[in-house]
Amino acid sequence: MRDADAANTLTDAIALDTVTVRYRGAVALDRVSLSVAPGEIRVLLGPSGSGKSTILRAIAGFVPLASGRILLAGRDVTALPPHARGLGMVVQNYALFPHLTVAANVGFGLSARRLPKREIAERVADCLGLVGMSAFIGRYPRELSGGQQQRVAIARALAIRPPVLLLDEPLSALDAPLRAGLLEELRSLHARLPELAIVYVTHDQSEAIALGHQIALMRDGRIAASGTLRGLYETPEHRYAAEFFGQANLLPIRIETALHDSAEVSFEGQRLTVMGASGHAIARPLLCVRPHALDIDATGSNRIAARIVGVQWMGAVQRVQAVAGAHLLRIDLPAGREAPAIGADVTVGFAPDRACLVADT
Repeated sequence: MRDADAANTLTDAIALDTVTVRYRGAVALDRVSLSVAPGEIRVLLGPSGSGKSTILRAIAGFVPLASGRILLAGRDVTALPPHARGLGMVVQNYALFPHLTVAANVGFGLSARRLPKREIAERVADCLGLVGMSAFIGRYPRELSGGQQQRVAIARALAIRPPVLLLDEPLSALDAPLRAGLLEELRSLHARLPELAIVYVTHDQSEAIALGHQIALMRDGRIAASGTLRGLYETPEHRYAAEFFGQANLLPIRIETALHDSAEVSFEGQRLTVMGASGHAIARPLLCVRPHALDIDATGSNRIAARIVGVQWMGAVQRVQAVAGAHLLRIDLPAGREAPAIGADVTVGFAPDRACLVADT
């Protein structure tokens, strides 16, 4: 995790230092610290009202801070207005000027900076080339599709050559095929601009999976968890993170023996081993095991007696539901494998290193 407690504010593209934002007395951000290195894509993920867009607006300078500070490349910009921060920003509704051509929209910020016309024309051509819109330079926004308009908005943000690009749910107004195509283009764009830091706000897990080098999961104005997607998926810290990143079986257990790298736990009277987490620091522990990590008729040490209550075909997998005591287990089996009959008594198992302990919070 690369948040401000481990950040080097002299080299980070962005650093938020215990930032608090209040709207009419209500706390929208609560002492948030976050850092983004040059060349990093940081995804801010969470439900509506969690604070992710407020972080973006605070970085851009559109909301005042109640406390804390914001640094860009080591420079304290907390008191600077948006236009003085030199950042590129793209929002979900494109925000193009309808009376201007594509070229004029992309060059608008450059004209405001009074750059020479020749340099403006060169930068406009370069940026439209980056987003694959060179052939539309003379058109107006009304003559473009939603995806094309968003590409123009990205080109306009890049034209000022910002060290940081802020993207606030830029694909939410587009349908699924267009979103997939633009996500691929954003990945390609970042590969061609390796020093560009990107902060991307979304509530969509698939976008986070496609883009995120690092992910900050938001809840109630705070960062609830931060790290790589794989780390957050495989070893979440708590129930909130475990449930946000895909479905998980979360089972109440009692810790019997805790070591530095493993724990012996009991569930429904059956002893189980979990590797990689001792459980010492977890006040209310739950066993977290993903549906694909469970198997039926397993022969390993971790075995749970259960009864099949449902089978659902889901394309690549079959979702099998089983009950163990009073608890429902979800198990994903390959689509080509024969599922047990409803009502069958089975043994469900998992490898000790394919589960973890999480806090019930």
